[in-house]
Amino acid sequence: MTRTKVIDILNATDFGREVCVKGWVRTHRTSKSIDFIALNDGSTIKNVQVVVDPTVIADETLRQVTTGACICVVGTLVESQGAGQACEIQCKQLEIYGLCDNTYPMQKKGQSFEVMRKHAHMRLRTNTFGAIMRIRHNMAIAIHQYFHDHGFFYFHTPLITASDCEGAGNMFQVTTKNLYDLKKDENGKITYADDFFGEQTSLTVSGQLEGELGATALGAIYTFGPTFRAENSNTPRHLAEFWMVEPEVAFIDQEELMDLEEDFIKHCVRWALDNCKDDLQFLNQMIDKTLIQRLEGVLKERFVRLTYTEGIDILQEAIKQGHKFEFPCNWGDDLASEHERYLVEEHFKKPVIMTDYPAAIKSFYMKQNPAGTAPGTSVGYRGTVAPGPTMQGTDVLFPQIGEIIGGSVREESYDKLMAEIAHRQMDTTHLWWYLDTRRWGSCPHAGFGLGFERLMLFVTGMQNIRDVIPFPRTPKSAEF
Repeated sequence: MTRTKVIDILNATDFGREVCVKGWVRTHRTSKSIDFIALNDGSTIKNVQVVVDPTVIADETLRQVTTGACICVVGTLVESQGAGQACEIQCKQLEIYGLCDNTYPMQKKGQSFEVMRKHAHMRLRTNTFGAIMRIRHNMAIAIHQYFHDHGFFYFHTPLITASDCEGAGNMFQVTTKNLYDLKKDENGKITYADDFFGEQTSLTVSGQLEGELGATALGAIYTFGPTFRAENSNTPRHLAEFWMVEPEVAFIDQEELMDLEEDFIKHCVRWALDNCKDDLQFLNQMIDKTLIQRLEGVLKERFVRLTYTEGIDILQEAIKQGHKFEFPCNWGDDLASEHERYLVEEHFKKPVIMTDYPAAIKSFYMKQNPAGTAPGTSVGYRGTVAPGPTMQGTDVLFPQIGEIIGGSVREESYDKLMAEIAHRQMDTTHLWWYLDTRRWGSCPHAGFGLGFERLMLFVTGMQNIRDVIPFPRTPKSAEF
């Protein structure tokens, strides 16, 4: 008999027909006269109730139907006699596919997320992680839908690269060399002539540089794929392997880039509210009781647009009023999450797009503002003039998260870009192809990067980034 998914069973009204459902047991309540089995197959956060007459199904079989067991049920779809559910299944046949004894780590009892991370291969079967993974799927669909509807082309950038987009050097090397017999030159440096690619290569930290090539040919592209950072950061906000969304667009300026960032992220939040209602309601009840209210709040108002210099003024004023920060926040400092969240959660109480950062703390490819200026629109605040050179960065700061998007206008002038590279004493050996875009037919362009797991943190209300990706990769942890 053809299987029907639980989500379709729960929406059905043609009572009296025979149905077949398959899934995993959430709970099994038994008595002398009747048994109740809550069955879930992952298609929805909700379970379907299977009512079993012990005279129909052998007692020996029912005793094996424990939490976590996988079963197949054939029965009659009927209106439910109990509250909170529209229908249930009167069981006629029950087959056990997979037994589950009391060593099953996801028993129906309170489990900390830390404990569940040790069982990442099993935690996906829980209500919480089922909800998170369905939302993750929907967020991916929302991203593709938005860019497709707005004329962007999905552009695949390489995972293996010889260049370091961020300039941080924290990259995972890719090699086929024998690590027990490394060839070195006369200076003691490892030679890569005999390696697979003939040069030193690593896993990418970003597809942006290649994405810019796509934008200068196709007009508007986006990438969506895994990136890798070899940072020894054991924090709730860092992963060694995570997913990035990186659109690049030709012929837009800073204002238009901020419009794109705001419209895009509101689309994603709206999609979640429209398409993940049951899962969001569950997370709102079990994880964060302000979750839905916070998501709806993002859609109601225009994001604040604030220069870095204005932001520093606000933070300095907060310090004068007695607010304590762990890290310094003077002009020129790279703002910490606590500073970003203060601006978003306490001062403005809404998302902020921060612009025009000091050049020294931003990447070489960003467009520098003319001396003494800081273009950009601020809402409800007037700040001071930046005391040093600034770049046209556009970072989106969100409540609970801090930075969720990092973007900028890119420097299109070959001479200015080369001057910045020389100022930073950068090696351009592996950037010759990137610089060619400024030599031949250069154009104004801009783009941003969205950390997909950061978006997931906000949409789900979870507090640790390791809990919004199926199998987290962190320092000293690469299991599953």
